[in-house]
Amino acid sequence: MHKYSVCFFLGLLLCACGSHGQVGGAPSGMINAKGADVKTRINTPAGYTRISESAGSFALYLRNLKLKPHGTLVHYYNGSVKENKGVYVAVVDMPVGNKDLQQCADAIMHLRAKYFYDMGQEDKIHFTFTNGFRVDYSKWKEGYRIAVKGNKTTWVKTAQPGNSYNSFWQYLELVFMYCGTLSLSHELVSKPYKDLEPGDILIRGGSPGHAEIVLDMAQNKEGKKVYLLAQSYMPAQEIQILANPNDAHLSPWYELKPTDALIETPEYEFTTGQVMWFGGE
Repeated sequence: MHKYSVCFFLGLLLCACGSHGQVGGAPSGMINAKGADVKTRINTPAGYTRISESAGSFALYLRNLKLKPHGTLVHYYNGSVKENKGVYVAVVDMPVGNKDLQQCADAIMHLRAKYFYDMGQEDKIHFTFTNGFRVDYSKWKEGYRIAVKGNKTTWVKTAQPGNSYNSFWQYLELVFMYCGTLSLSHELVSKPYKDLEPGDILIRGGSPGHAEIVLDMAQNKEGKKVYLLAQSYMPAQEIQILANPNDAHLSPWYELKPTDALIETPEYEFTTGQVMWFGGE
């Protein structure tokens, strides 16, 4: 985990608690408290409009994610609250479960899998365990389950075929248990920061590593772009849209500056060389 200086923490607390016209880490004009999803809750900065996205795309799905009511605090898997100290501006309305499983990379896999599940494209859902074993949801739907013996992982048919949401969630919990930032980074494809798009991932694979996802993007007439980031974290917690700790007037948007070397987010710092995406699928 990235460690910040005492000065940064003091500055962040002042921004979150003491500045006027701020709403949960964002200027009041940037937040529409009545908005029910990403596109209606988070206003674009003056002069910016959201970039167009293809119908049925993962990017458009992310833009339309439902959010919990404005002012809702993030909950951990055990029901306790993550106080908002300028870290996030909104909470995505998706379950976290009651186990300490959906952490950073898991939240991204959850979003990706739920997108295909909702689109009726379940056969595209697959992830690879840290040990290299690929787990396709199509196999799970047929009633196959995972058997682990020593270092050997195999499929064994032990359940009735089915595609209920409860079964889907059990599949996700299995993925959360045996996958992480390291395995996810091996599945993704690197790309230049200057080409960042919604659905792309900032990721450092490791133990511990971290991962965040680009939720949305807007552009002005001069071609400048800004983007939104979301994360889960440790311990397992609900997915949250992040504030921008370095620009109180632009928050929660981040400006895409191709010459930048670092991307500093409220609880982690990435290099601009740590951008990846799911590839052409």
